[in-house]
Amino acid sequence: MTVPQFLARVKRGGPPAVALLIGPEAYQRRQVKQALTAAFPPDAVTTHDLAEVSLAGILDDARSLSLFAAERLIWVVNAEFALPRGRAAESDGKSGTAADGDPAPLAAYIKDPTPGVALVFEASRFDFEGDDKRKLERVAKFYAAVPEAVELRRLDAQSARLEAARLAAAAGARLDAEALDLLVESLGADIARIAVEIEKLALYAGNRAVGVEDIAALVPDARASSIFALVNALGRRDRARSLEILDTLTREGEYLPLALAFLSTQFRMALVAREASLKSPQQIQAHFTRLGVPMWGSRAEQVQQTVARFSQPQLERAIKLTFEADRGMRDTRPDDRIVMERFILALAGNQPG
Repeated sequence: MTVPQFLARVKRGGPPAVALLIGPEAYQRRQVKQALTAAFPPDAVTTHDLAEVSLAGILDDARSLSLFAAERLIWVVNAEFALPRGRAAESDGKSGTAADGDPAPLAAYIKDPTPGVALVFEASRFDFEGDDKRKLERVAKFYAAVPEAVELRRLDAQSARLEAARLAAAAGARLDAEALDLLVESLGADIARIAVEIEKLALYAGNRAVGVEDIAALVPDARASSIFALVNALGRRDRARSLEILDTLTREGEYLPLALAFLSTQFRMALVAREASLKSPQQIQAHFTRLGVPMWGSRAEQVQQTVARFSQPQLERAIKLTFEADRGMRDTRPDDRIVMERFILALAGNQPG
């Protein structure tokens, strides 16, 4: 079940008797928690930690009738610690003080839950991908009897962008498309961080529109915006502007080998697009997505602009120049600034082909 489906279910039928929130996505978990806690008085919400309290103890609390609240929300964090020792708990070097390892008592409670009590387990330590995947599967298997299991997957780029646009509108912040793309990309589509930065940008910009420069000034990790500006300038073969941007990058302490790596990727993508005869940003975005390479609309436009301004021989030369510049930066005691200046002068000047 997705978060929107679960929230719609809560709105329609009220909080479920037992639910499991599984996955690392913090922003959506906060949405669910806000929706559920809003349905209960503040003094009717209890939090338990399965690293400290046993599952049996939590179920006993759920079965207990309260003299002060007819309806209760019991929120349980670290749900992974209910698994048998040596699996979820010990996989991180944490033993877990209260893991009982038997899902049967929970399954029995689910068959006959206490009326008016909502019991929510939060399992946020493991991801759906990589090394965590098998651990998360064991957690899901342990809680298989829970009828309402909500997957908190990290948002993909497009979903994060849509949510960021919604948050910006709600905060009264006006972000143009380029600024919005940069915000989402620089924060790795982490919507929890994006939400915080949008609040900051709304206060900073006031009534005016938020631009790329504002993102670069305020948002952590957004210094890459200057590198993308360098990509665009080189795509136009604008030597003066390219050198100005290089000066900005140097003054800001940018690691120039990383900037060169961005440029290398840009030209390689443009060469792939030209060889595949891709004519529009939409075709470029779709092509790289099929190859398993996520691409923003703005980045596809940058690639398309580079394809339009550079012939295939010029792109091949650009890739060769980035290789030579990279090798120059690896020389004994290189001056990265001089290496980059030579690279820009060679690439942004008159080129054959």
